[in-house]
Amino acid sequence: MTPIIELKGVDFGYVPGELTLEQVDLTVAAGESGCIVGPNGGGKSTLLKLLLGLLQPTRGTVRLFGLPPEEGRLRVGYMPQYHLLDRVFPITAFEVVLTGRMNSWHPLWYGRADRRAAMRALEEIGMSQLADREFSELSGGQRQRVLIARALACEPELLLLDEPTANIDPGAEERFYALLENLRQRMTVLTVSHDLGFVNREVDSVICVNRRVLKHRAADFSAEAADAVYHHHVSLIQHDHSCFCHCGEEDHV
Repeated sequence: MTPIIELKGVDFGYVPGELTLEQVDLTVAAGESGCIVGPNGGGKSTLLKLLLGLLQPTRGTVRLFGLPPEEGRLRVGYMPQYHLLDRVFPITAFEVVLTGRMNSWHPLWYGRADRRAAMRALEEIGMSQLADREFSELSGGQRQRVLIARALACEPELLLLDEPTANIDPGAEERFYALLENLRQRMTVLTVSHDLGFVNREVDSVICVNRRVLKHRAADFSAEAADAVYHHHVSLIQHDHSCFCHCGEEDHV
C-alpha cells in the first residue's frame, strides 16, 4: 500500500548554507497516529510545511498519497499554530470553519455542500450552537476547537495539528483528547506537541525532530522519560545509536 507520507533524503534550510532539516527519511502509513516532538527551532513546524508543499526541499523528495504535496494536500486537514492567527479579525466561528473548504478552483465561493460540511464539522466538535458567535468572543479552548473543525471541514484523510493544546486550560485539553481519540478511528493524525505526556495518549509512533528526524514506536517511550521532560530534562528514547535529542541533558521541549 502506498504510504500516506513519504520523505526521502530531504534537506531544507531557510538560509543558504544553514540546514533546518537534514537527510530526512520518514514514512507514515494509512491509519497511523503520531506525535511530533523536539526542541524549539528543531524543525517541527518546518516539517509540516514541507508536507503541505508550503516549502520546497533543498534536496530530496516529499510525497503525499504518492503525489507531490501540491496535488495531495487537498486530502489533508491542517491546523496551524494558534498564536499565528489574528484573533480579533471580524469573522464568525462558522465563517472560520468554512474557509477550510477553500480550494484553488473557487477560492472565494462556497456552495451548499461546503456549508453543510462546515456545519457537520462544528457539530462534531460540539460547537454548532456557537456558529454565529464572533471568533474573537470565544474562549481559548473554543477557538482551538473551531480551528480543528476548520481542518475537518475538507473531510481529510490526513490531519496535521500544530500545537493544538497550546494556551488552553486543562478541562479544554481533556475534551480535545477525547475528540482526537474519535478522529483517529477514521483518519491518519499527526500532532506536533511540546507536551511529551501527549505520546501516552494512544499514539502509534513518536517522531523526534531536531534537524534530523527519527521515528520510534510509542511503546518504546517510557513514562519515566516523559516525567523527566516535564521537569525540563529531555530523556526521550535511548537509541542504539547516538541520540540527537540530547537524552539526559537539560533542555526545553
